[in-house]
Amino acid sequence: MNQLSVLAHGIAKRPHRLSDGRELIYFDDADTTLDPDRAPDSRPAVPRPPVATMRQDPLTGEWVSIAAARQNRVMLPPKHLDPLAPSSPENLTEVPSNYDVAVFENKSPSFGPDLAEATGASGTAGPDAADLETLAELSRIGLGRTRPSVGRCEVVCFSPSTEGSFATLSASRARTVVEAWADRTAALSALPGVQQVFPFENRGEAIGVTLHHPHGQIYSYPYITPRTQKLIASIDSYGPTLFADILAFEQESDRVILRGEHFTAFVPFAARWPIEIHLLPHRHVPDFAETTVEERDELAVLYRRILRGLDALYDTPTPYISAWHQAPVHTHRDDIRLMLQITSPRRAVDKLKFLAGSESAMGAFIGDVPPETSAAALREALERADLATAAEETAAPTPTTAAGGER
Repeated sequence: MNQLSVLAHGIAKRPHRLSDGRELIYFDDADTTLDPDRAPDSRPAVPRPPVATMRQDPLTGEWVSIAAARQNRVMLPPKHLDPLAPSSPENLTEVPSNYDVAVFENKSPSFGPDLAEATGASGTAGPDAADLETLAELSRIGLGRTRPSVGRCEVVCFSPSTEGSFATLSASRARTVVEAWADRTAALSALPGVQQVFPFENRGEAIGVTLHHPHGQIYSYPYITPRTQKLIASIDSYGPTLFADILAFEQESDRVILRGEHFTAFVPFAARWPIEIHLLPHRHVPDFAETTVEERDELAVLYRRILRGLDALYDTPTPYISAWHQAPVHTHRDDIRLMLQITSPRRAVDKLKFLAGSESAMGAFIGDVPPETSAAALREALERADLATAAEETAAPTPTTAAGGER
């Protein structure tokens, strides 16, 4: 499986296999200094955990994946035992060789590794909006409805460094990650039974991360997620121009924090979180796979700037969830637009917003910070971050690959 593909700007894609059969893909920077040859996985093959089971909540019709194998995942290991670092004789990891960006199938996935074909289901079958029974139908079928959690979960390692985040990547490395997201979105969307592809990043112990290594994940769901189903209902009520109209509305407000040729970032009018940022493309594009090379170029720059701005808000890094919302694979691709949503519970330097009674039990959010106040603070933080970035680039740090690709 050592087939080389050359992507935009000369970014190289090198597929491999781990000892247990899981897929591993190296994405080499356009300016990589790495040897093209990669070591095999020398760990003994071990059986993969059984596929999780989805259970349907009869109160809402939503599906819950019960993935017990996730209880065994590594929890905040010391640096020398980082499972996402390149392998060494003392620490055999998920990635056998040094790398720029690496993507591999999760060892303990919430969905998969089986796909719909493996369970006898058709390629597009799954509990999506068209297949999801109403509560009235559930009363006929009965309670206790289950399905296999088919699909795919992948880990995206942004860098071989054991510390850092997307914000600390070089410009070249950030562009490689964006290209990897686009490549994986296309590949995962083509898998049997996958209904929606979701790249995301959890950053910070306050969010619940189990590894400090700079990385994100991609979930490929066998159904359309509850949030997207609500979005579809909103589009059905408002009309297909919902995203275009939201973008125009926000661009005229004082909540815009950053605007490029292809994308605009803003604090949304009805922000739920103390820090919440949305980013929308200026033209309709349903997912990463449909973006142009020029859009990906700008996205890598703007996204890194936004995250550096977040870290410039306070003296310590800001925890966040970065969610890339994409249109479902088979439906509503002409009216659901790719959107980045960044949220953080940090409402002050030493205070966090917790989802207590109203938010957790009723789904009714109460905002702590006016969106306009948050936008003003973010614009100031972006200015500080931009100045710091310019100073770093002027200083011209010594090239090194192992420290996250800063060359």
